[in-house]
Parts: sequence; C-alpha cells; structure tokens
Amino acid sequence: MRLTDRVGGIAESATVGISGRAKALRAQGVDVIDLSAGEPDFASPPVAVDAAVEALRGGMTKYTENAGTPPLREALAASYQERYGAPWGASQVLVTIGAKMALFQLSQALFQPGDEVLLPSPYWVSFPEQIRFAGAEPVFVPTSHQDGFRIHAEPLIEAITPRTRGILINAPCNPTGGIIDAAALRRLVEACAERGIVLISDETYERFLYDGAAPVSAASLATEFPDTVIVVGSFSKTYAMTGWRVGYVFGSATLIKALGRIQSHATSNVTSFTMPGAVAALHGAEADVQRSLAEYAVRRDLLMPLLNAIPGFHCPPPAGAFYAFPHVADCYRPGRAGSLELAAYLLDAARVAVVPGIAFGDDAHIRLSFACSQEQLREGIARIQAALE
Repeated sequence: MRLTDRVGGIAESATVGISGRAKALRAQGVDVIDLSAGEPDFASPPVAVDAAVEALRGGMTKYTENAGTPPLREALAASYQERYGAPWGASQVLVTIGAKMALFQLSQALFQPGDEVLLPSPYWVSFPEQIRFAGAEPVFVPTSHQDGFRIHAEPLIEAITPRTRGILINAPCNPTGGIIDAAALRRLVEACAERGIVLISDETYERFLYDGAAPVSAASLATEFPDTVIVVGSFSKTYAMTGWRVGYVFGSATLIKALGRIQSHATSNVTSFTMPGAVAALHGAEADVQRSLAEYAVRRDLLMPLLNAIPGFHCPPPAGAFYAFPHVADCYRPGRAGSLELAAYLLDAARVAVVPGIAFGDDAHIRLSFACSQEQLREGIARIQAALE
C-alpha cells in the first residue's frame, strides 16, 4: 500500500505514545505511575452527566446542526460576552470534536504551501504537525525557562516575514505553563492586524492559573480586531470532560462559515447527547471547577520542592496549566543522554511515565503532569529520585 507524502511527514504524538506504553505495562500487571497524560483525574460534573443521560434517554441520538446545537452555541457566546466582552454571537462559534479538531480545521482553512506560522517554543506536540499537514511551515520562536516561559510579543513580531500567515499561541501553555499578560497580548494582536495576519489563541487551559492571576483572553480584543482574533477552547480540561470530545472555535462570520464547510465533510456534528451536557456544565458546574482548581494549586505547591530536590532538576513553579517542565539536562548520563532516553529510563527503572521535552521542541526538559493524586505525585517523584541516585 502506498501512503501519501503528507502522512509520511507527520510524527506520532509523543504524549500518546508514552501514555500508551505505560498503559500496556499496567495491563501486564506492572505498577506504573503515569505522570505523562494531560487528563484530569476528576470525574465529569454530575450536572453534565445527568443532562447527557437525560438527552440520550429522551431520544437525542440523531444528527444535529453541523455547527453544534443552538443552545450550546448560544451558551458559549453568552459566556464569552459576560466574561470578556466578546462581540461574537451564536453564529460565530463552531462546536468541534475537541479543541484539537478546531485547530486542525483552522490550519486547513487558513494555511497553505508557502505560508509560515509562528509558534512560541516549547509548543504543544500537535501544533507543528497540523501546520505541516496543511502544507505550511511552522517557525519556532523560543521562550525562556528563566522567566517561566512567558510569551513576549516582541520576539514574535520580530520573526514576522512576508510569508507569515498567522501566529498561534497557547497560554497558559502546554507543556510549560507559560502565560502571556494583557499588554503583550494587545501588542501582538495589534501587530497582526497591521500586517493582515491572524492571531489564533488556544485557550484550553484558560482557567488554570496560580498565585491570584486572572484569566487573559484574546476574546477581549475581538471587538476592535474582528478579522484578526480567533479563539479556541475546550470542555476537556476545565470540566474534566476529555472523553466527551467537545471543543469550539470563535471567529469572524466568514471564517466560521468556512470551518463549517470543512467540518461538514470531515466529521459533521459533535456527538449529539454530549452537547446538552456541555450546556449544563457551563450553567451549573462552577462549584466543581473551583474545587478542582483549588486542588491543582495544592498539587503544584506540593510538587515544586519535591522536583527541585532531585539532583540535576531545576523547575520554577508554572504560572498556569497543570504541568511541570523541569530542566533536567544536568542529570543526563550515558543511557539517559537526552530527554527521550531519560523518559525511557524512568519508565523502565522507576516505573514512572513522563514525556520527553524533545516532543515539545526542547530536549533539555521533560514534562510531568500533576493531574493526579497527591499520593501519586509523592510516590512518583520518590521513585524518580531513587532511580537517578
């Protein structure tokens, strides 16, 4: 069988690969602590589950509108209007099969061969692959662990060339937890608008912030820059609804219509009975969200001193998301010389799954998720320290 060049150029997600190997070891009876997967360990909100079950029992098992049910699109638009003053109505949001599909469809709609797309680096594993699949070229703009991988506007603006078609940011960032402040975001959007390029803001981890920081969203700039700002979001992390596969994208009417055409041929609508559950989560799950966010903060504060006590590890507290991204190059040795070898070594020697930083464009780091219990964090870090000593 002959596969296309497009497929040959796409790498497997390293996060999926590591998590899969960890699950295979577990299936063999091996006691593995999985700090690799970005999946909340909380249950989905009961109000969401009840609404989905009621919809299913009520016969909501048919196709819906391709763009998502009107109640969900209206609820999403109202939420962003209330929180950020966004101008978008229900007709300017498309409900997608997870944020990942929203981002994939955006690449297909906006980028083509010859285009460049700027990405702060380290980056989420799927960003460059989706851009390449569209025939465009990702251009990486480094951020620094010295300031917590904060996204600054000027390095991105300086990297713009005549071929630049868009800038894609993810803040808070997976894998680094890096954030962007409101002033830098405005400067970046203004620069994009001046040059006629788009700013895609992946805000999947929008609510995951620490030390009293308030959410910053590009949605707040959409009234001023309606043809520049695109916002992607998801129910997966905030509401612990990963398996539901409900994401969304906001943008101009022209863009949303184009994305809808792509979706109509790719997937059609999101699973019908999940959407009432998503509406219920928006309206009735805030208490669940607050409890989980408080627990993530406790886990972060627990994890940082444990990580930094490991010889060769250096990890400033992440400003957002639920990942630690320690610098670990100082503990590289033969047999674990690089993030890929170190991740394999820790899985074999410590039975702890982590993700190599090379998957995110930075071979000096590894990623650990603290979307797991405090007990698992303590045991996992103790195992890592013992294996490295």
